Amino acid sequence: YWPPQYSIMDGETLEPMKVVSTRGNTVDGDYHPEPRVASIVASLTKPEWVVNVKETGMILLVDYSDIKNLKSTTIESAKFLHDGGWDASKRYFLVAANASNKIAAVDTKTGKLAALVDVAKIPHPGRGANFVHPKFGPVWATGHLGADVVTLISTPSDDKKNAKFKEYNWKVVQEVKHVPGNLFVKTHPNSKNLWADSPQNPDKDLIGSPGTELEFTGRRFTTSWTGK
Repeated sequence: YWPPQYSIMDGETLEPMKVVSTRGNTVDGDYHPEPRVASIVASLTKPEWVVNVKETGMILLVDYSDIKNLKSTTIESAKFLHDGGWDASKRYFLVAANASNKIAAVDTKTGKLAALVDVAKIPHPGRGANFVHPKFGPVWATGHLGADVVTLISTPSDDKKNAKFKEYNWKVVQEVKHVPGNLFVKTHPNSKNLWADSPQNPDKDLIGSPGTELEFTGRRFTTSWTGK
């Protein structure tokens, strides 16, 4: 988190190549002297990093094709950016603005903010989880530190078979009952389960459990606790 900057290093030697400060104004227009870099991910389609600056709420799209003449696009979202993950298409990056109770979705193809979605208290997705909901189509899931739900957000798809789900895009389509204190949600392409942990829950029995197993049965979830 410190100092307020991101550093570019040689991938083989780890020698520093460039240091870029993140000091600047917040989305509210106030100057912040020490904004932390919360997370950095690399685009899978072009030479670009997505840099999330926590306190300012600014998302930087950094073109690293020419390090000496670095180009960066600044996108305003919401303050207190944290961690996030890609949607199934790998076009959109969804990041939690946790203390703002929002999820920001960045379109890395257009270089613009695609959506700012209001969600339950203190979202904490880790990388989140993608799967196809039988009613709402492709969705991205996040858990919450401060709420007893797992939130499902509809995400866009270029697949023609998913065109019927377009009306739901960037909306919270379902809140699945869970317990507070969740840090990570996970699934697998060959699984019909979504796993959600609860290591920050004050109940010691819930802390010791690997998590909640959420399974689709028709159009609803069934929930079962996995053993210690």
